[in-house]
Order: sequence, then structure tokens, then C-alpha cells
Amino acid sequence: MFKGLLTTLKEWTGKPVTIQYPEEKRPVRTRFKGRHVLKRYENGLEKCIGCSLCAAACPADAIFVEAAENTDDERYSPGERYARVYEINMLRCIFCGFCEDACPTEAIVLGDNYELSFTDRHQSIYTKEMLLEPVPEGGKPTPQQTPPGVYVRAVPAMKDPED
Repeated sequence: MFKGLLTTLKEWTGKPVTIQYPEEKRPVRTRFKGRHVLKRYENGLEKCIGCSLCAAACPADAIFVEAAENTDDERYSPGERYARVYEINMLRCIFCGFCEDACPTEAIVLGDNYELSFTDRHQSIYTKEMLLEPVPEGGKPTPQQTPPGVYVRAVPAMKDPED
């Protein structure tokens, strides 16, 4: 009985384990796979080049990509094409990360947002505008006007993965 009372007193004086959820969010692990994010370069251009490799790699057929041509007057990404339509059906997504692995420009990333709720089937389709991260400080929003001949490669030279 004394041992049980000692355990109760020890827990009573310790730090509470309750988290006040909407106001206080629990930190996630570094390898957590949450909601998708479409990344941008530092100058504001989108990393997605509309190649549809993420859609081809998706085993649940949850991703739809429709590409369009970039011009120097209206540029969304480096290279010839960009994703005009990018949609992910979150009812189908199984968060496997194959889309992340298949992307040649590291444009699609499974982020740390775990707040996925919707009340309608149409709300479960996340569009490009919902997935695209905000323009970084010092960058310009897309579409951008660029001088001719600046962007000739769709896939920029990247460092080796460290993972």
C-alpha cells in the first residue's frame, strides 16, 4: 500500500502529459509523413515541372497532373513545362511517399501537417493552390516574366541525397 501511495505522489508532482490540442500541437518525428506540400525555389518559381512521375508512381492513383508550356512572359517553373493542374485525392492517398521518391526536382514533399479533415468528398481533393507553399521572402509570385534563355534546364543540378 505504501509503494502504491509513493507512486501516486510521484506522478502527482510530475509534469502533466495532457496536451491542449488545438492550441498546443504535438511535435512530430523527423520522418513523419503528413500532408503533401509543393515546394518553390528561393526566387519564387515552382519546383514542379509537370512531368507526372509522381502520378505514375502512386499505387493508389490519387494524383492528377496536367502540364502546360512555360513561356518567358509567363513562367511558373524552370524548363519547358509546369503543372497547370495538380490535384491529390486525399481519400485515396496512403501516404507511402512513392510520389516523393519519384519526383526529379524534389517538388512534392510529405510535410508535417497532420490536420486533415473534411466534411465533403469534394473537399478531399487538394488543389495546387492548397498544396503550394507560400512565396519565400525575397521571391516573386508566379507567373514571372523572365529574360529569354535564362532557364534552359527543367531539372537543376542537385546535390546527392543525405538520407
